[in-house]
Amino acid sequence: MNDYQACFLIPCYNHGSTIADVVSSLKPFNLPFIVVDDGSNSETKQALHTLTELESITLITLPENQGKGGAVMTGIRHAHQLGYSHVIQIDADGQHDIDALPKLIARSQACPTHLISGQPVYDDSVPKARLYGRYATHIWVWIETLSLTIKDSMCGFRAYPVAKTVAVLDKYAIGTRMDFDIEILVRMYWEEVEIEFVETRVIYPQGGISHFDALWDNVKISWMHTKLFFAMLPRIPKLVARNRRRAQQSNAHWSKRQEQGTILGIKLMLAVYSVLGRAVFNQILKVVIGYYHLTGKEAKQASQLYLNQLKKYAQENSLHLPAKLDSYHHLLSFGHTMLDKLAAWKGDFSVDNLTIHGQEHFQSMVEQQQGVVLLGSHLGNIELCRALGRRHADVKINALVFTEHAERFNRVMKAVNPNSELNLIQVSSMGPDTAILLQQKIEQGEWVVIVGDRTSTSKESRSVWANFLGQAAPFPQGPFMLASVLKAPVYLLFGLRDDSRKKPHFNVYFEHFSDQIVLPRQTRQQALAQVVQDYANRLEHYTLQAPLQWYNFFNFWTLSNQQDDDAK
Repeated sequence: MNDYQACFLIPCYNHGSTIADVVSSLKPFNLPFIVVDDGSNSETKQALHTLTELESITLITLPENQGKGGAVMTGIRHAHQLGYSHVIQIDADGQHDIDALPKLIARSQACPTHLISGQPVYDDSVPKARLYGRYATHIWVWIETLSLTIKDSMCGFRAYPVAKTVAVLDKYAIGTRMDFDIEILVRMYWEEVEIEFVETRVIYPQGGISHFDALWDNVKISWMHTKLFFAMLPRIPKLVARNRRRAQQSNAHWSKRQEQGTILGIKLMLAVYSVLGRAVFNQILKVVIGYYHLTGKEAKQASQLYLNQLKKYAQENSLHLPAKLDSYHHLLSFGHTMLDKLAAWKGDFSVDNLTIHGQEHFQSMVEQQQGVVLLGSHLGNIELCRALGRRHADVKINALVFTEHAERFNRVMKAVNPNSELNLIQVSSMGPDTAILLQQKIEQGEWVVIVGDRTSTSKESRSVWANFLGQAAPFPQGPFMLASVLKAPVYLLFGLRDDSRKKPHFNVYFEHFSDQIVLPRQTRQQALAQVVQDYANRLEHYTLQAPLQWYNFFNFWTLSNQQDDDAK
């Protein structure tokens, strides 16, 4: 590639004992060298002087130490003046494994406008404090870019496209010390530069030289992340638009792209929560939801429709509602519940986080090993049943999941908690096979969870209309007919977050609904309508207790235009 003219760039500060070996290991690649002496001691200066007499090296000497970032920036600008298209940055301490260098250079040649970086693979020599510190920085970088593209931001093994890098250096005042490696990647990502990674082994040799100051470099890095975070906020629309463009350009099937996006989003949420804590997560969530509230028209409109109906019903019945009943706080509540679900799946909640209302019913069925049907909803957090199940290992709780969603759900579960063994019953439809399978579960004393407040997307006409918040709304008939076929006791389960407490706490309402749902053949429709209305009444009761925790973000009181879904 004639236009690809690369050189090695090695920043050197008091690495007189290793610099000669590093240069020697790179000679087989037949690339010129630029070495930047960053104000080194006399021993290193002598080693560099000797080395330049033996090798063809361009040596730049800085009179005073500028920091690693300052040395790299000086070297990149000098390479630009000499007409090089790319610089291959290698640290002078010998930590990087040059076996990965051919792949890095080849990738840089294939994609000359991209920045190619090493992604470290560590052995047992890595100091644990450094390793854990890197994870914290990775999370901040993912937040600052609203992307998981930058897999590692601290590795000094890179191929920079010189012209694009100099343009970024001219535009921003970038940190000159250990913060440089991180900041330059974030800034270049902001400037639409694509960033790729190749794996490289990194070792920490015994007695190796490190210039990382645990106090001051961490202070500088923390200040850098603070600046980058606030500089990211006005860039949110641009960053989100870039992510959408990348998704549209992907050749993957749309459902696969959606699945990958879901899992990446879940991992990002979980990483922020696990490393930075819930308090920091909540502050970031406010910003993210604020942006979504401005751009997510459909969810916002559906929220406002629901809240308007809720307020109208409360006014007509002289009911008191909590403050801050607006679409922003509704969406924000949903964000908090998403984190609650992650924490429940991850295993962070125990019975100590729960106040169980209806404890006597719960305990009685546990002792009797009785199989039951639990009717849940999209009000609050039904995943709290996992916390209940951990307290009673002999209780097996199954969740009924349609096959079209089960594979994605399983992938998300494994991404959150590889050891999770949530019992999923995958079904394609609520037919006889499903009833037989669930009947076996009930007879074995297991519990089956079904949600009862969302109509089927493929069998929408199989709905029963019931009054909800003062207006007729369609409810699915399947869960209630299935419960009738199973001839098992039916209980309601609602898990509502207590927002009055600082620490996560939930009220779990375990309520008897029916000893057995009976739907006589001659009066089946009337009996079914009454059962569904009874369910709608209890759903309404608990919705009024926590109105912001009801998460059906569509027009709940109408069906879509699917008039002939049975034929379809």
